[in-house]
Amino acid sequence: MIIHCTKRLAARLPAVSTESLTETSPLGSWHGHLYVIHRRNCLLFCHDETRYTVFLPGLRKPELADLGRWFKEAFTASLAYMGLPDNQVRRAALALGAVQFDTNTNRSVQGSLNQMRFMLDGRLEEVKDVMLLNPLSVTRWLCHYPVHVRGGKGCWMADDAMAERVAALSHAL
Repeated sequence: MIIHCTKRLAARLPAVSTESLTETSPLGSWHGHLYVIHRRNCLLFCHDETRYTVFLPGLRKPELADLGRWFKEAFTASLAYMGLPDNQVRRAALALGAVQFDTNTNRSVQGSLNQMRFMLDGRLEEVKDVMLLNPLSVTRWLCHYPVHVRGGKGCWMADDAMAERVAALSHAL
């Protein structure tokens, strides 16, 4: 699995390729961006095709060194929180494979990340500290919205699209 990092996130990670990497995961690649919210490092990850978004708040520098593991745990926990069966969540974890990072970003996906950040800002007005938010409920909330990508095929719900993609893994693996 590849996470395409923005410059801000790439500067904080130990091993980020400047060359474009080839995706090997059947789930596809992601984009990641680092935001500082209430003086905390918060990350948003957006799936390139479905626009499924994962929110990971409060990571410190030592935890950023193991970002692949933290992302996998947050992603699989969000799938379980969404109500997917355990066997599908396990298949999704296996399908992710080893996490690699590069800086080959896509403006359309970055625009989706910005849209998620604006939605998150509205949610942040309710709390004084980002660490008071439940990351799983925020992820679920961010993913349950209609997506339309310019030049794409109509609208879809990000969470439904990811659930379909994960369910299709049983046939691919």
